[in-house]
This record gives sequence, C-alpha cells and structure tokens, in this order.
Amino acid sequence: MHIQYGAFKCSIRSRTKGNMEKMNAIVYTEYGPPDVAHLMEVPKPIPNDNEILVRVHSATVNRTDCGFRSAEYFISRFWTGILRPKQPILGCEFAGVIEEIGKDVTTFRIGDKVFGFNDKTFGGHGEYLTIAEKDAVTTMPNNLSFDEAAALTEGGHYALCDIKAAKVERGQNVLVNGATGAIGSAAVQLLRHFGAKITAVCNTKNTALVKSLGADVVIDYERQDFTKTNAKFDFIFDAVGKSSFGKCKPLLTEKGIYISTEFGQNAENIFFALTTPLLGGKKLLFPLPTIHKEDVIFLKGLVEKGEFKPLIDRKYPLDQIVQAYQYVETGQKTGNVVIKVVEED
Repeated sequence: MHIQYGAFKCSIRSRTKGNMEKMNAIVYTEYGPPDVAHLMEVPKPIPNDNEILVRVHSATVNRTDCGFRSAEYFISRFWTGILRPKQPILGCEFAGVIEEIGKDVTTFRIGDKVFGFNDKTFGGHGEYLTIAEKDAVTTMPNNLSFDEAAALTEGGHYALCDIKAAKVERGQNVLVNGATGAIGSAAVQLLRHFGAKITAVCNTKNTALVKSLGADVVIDYERQDFTKTNAKFDFIFDAVGKSSFGKCKPLLTEKGIYISTEFGQNAENIFFALTTPLLGGKKLLFPLPTIHKEDVIFLKGLVEKGEFKPLIDRKYPLDQIVQAYQYVETGQKTGNVVIKVVEED
C-alpha cells in the first residue's frame, strides 16, 4: 500500500505541475470492495491551458464508479489500469463552480455554475477537478440545484446512447426493464420526449412514480412476470441487465431490438451483438456508451423545458462514500445517489 500511495503522489505532482495546495478527496489505490476507498488529503489540481478548474459541490456514486472501483469485469482494467487504478480519484458526474480557467478557454468564466460527465480522468469524488473545455461539460440549468445537476448525465447519456442505437421512432412500442434506476428512469423520460409508447417494469412501491415519468403501461414485477405479456415491442431496453435476450426475444417484433446495460451471463450479449445483426430479424445490440458536449447540452435543454429531471434517492457526505457504494451495490436504489462535497447546497 505504501508503494501504491507513493506512485499516486508522484502522478498527481506531475499532473499538477508542482502545485502543492491541498484538497480532500476519496482515493482508491487498489481494486476491490467499497472499503478500498479512503478520504485523504491530496494535492489540488491546476488546469491546463484548455481546461477549467471546478470546485465540486455535488457528485454521485453510480454504476460506472462501482464498476471501475471493483473491476468485477476484468475488461474494465484496459481503461483504468491492469494492476492498479491509473486515476485514483473516481466520480464521473459532478456539478460545481468554476474557480480558475486556462488561458485558452473562451466559453466559460470564473464563477460559472457547471455540470458534466468525466470518465476520462474522473475527479468528482474530490473537492476540485479539472476538465477540458471541449469535453462533456456545460453551464447548469437555472432550475436545478447542484445535487440535481450532478445526477443528470450518467443515467441520461447511457439511456440516450442506447435509444439512438435502437433508432427509436415516434409511435413505436418500447419496454424498459428496471425503470426506477438512474438509467431506466432517464430512459422513460427520454422515450417520452421521442414519442414512443412506453411499457415500464418496476417494483410495487414505484408504480405511481414511473407512471408520472411518462410510462403508458406499468408492469409490477413483484406481481407479474413481464416476459409473459402478450404485447410486442420494437425495442426492449434492459436498463438493469437482469433479463436476457433469450427471455425477451418472444416479445420482440419481427425486426425488434434488445439492448442490455450488462454483458449478460458468460458475456453472452457480446456474442449475440456480433452474430444476430448478421442473421436478420430480431437482434441484440451492445453499443459502447459515449458522451460528448452536445449530449450534455441536449439533456440541459430538456431540463429547461421541463421534460427531464433526474430522480434522487439518497444523499451522503463525502466522508460516507463507503456507505454510498454499499447502498448502490444493493441494486435497490431509486434513481441516483448523490455525494455532497459542499454541505451547504
């Protein structure tokens, strides 16, 4: 552990060009369960010429953070580091205030309230982060708090990516399994915007909530197996990855599409994604999620028009992030879990 922490300090010093101001952050230097994450004092970053320095007010703990921290899927290490994490401060979603800008930055000003998504260098689980001006960051909607703005992008961009991949058209029948998670609840609202007819699957206590998000039909999985419905769907979006292509295939129309947010048993979704598009008819797609500034601006626009608002389940202070991870990994959260880096918001 001592060697790993020494490597962490050296990488930060190199990245921050020798600036040794301090900040608090949650650091993980090895993969594993939630308790590998620790609150530590580390060097505060400074922005490069094309970057902004954000004083983080709120962040989230989400499936992206959990997956990269645990490295449960070994393939994730090709992005984060084979033996140990290359970026020791996680937190891909954030909202805060710009404290400093690089000399080449033209679209932001010091004092701007901003939000965004950073799965390149992360940093939301610390008091400050840097992000390039051209990356997935923009000014906050006036009608959201820091907590709400921080929860806009992870579920929003995953859902948007998969909806675009399925080429959903107005009037199509779509089923969302897991409609109360960050991704599923975003998907219902986005599908409503695109004019789809939505059947949503959730538990008993959240049926009214999911209906209010825009679902036309709600199936309570505690009372009914959604795969036994007689309806047919142009697109089935398994936002929790708890079903399978095999179980959902009978529910698809002749050219219907199934997308899951998980690899599936024995990574079967990768295999089906490679083979089913070649066969014609019903198919499984497995698009790799990407996010761009335009996506963040699009989500912001929906918020300002009252067409999208992230759900928030619980809030934790930064020093209780282990408990936040533990709760998220129960798989029972409704919407998003927020980390309050600045308590007064």
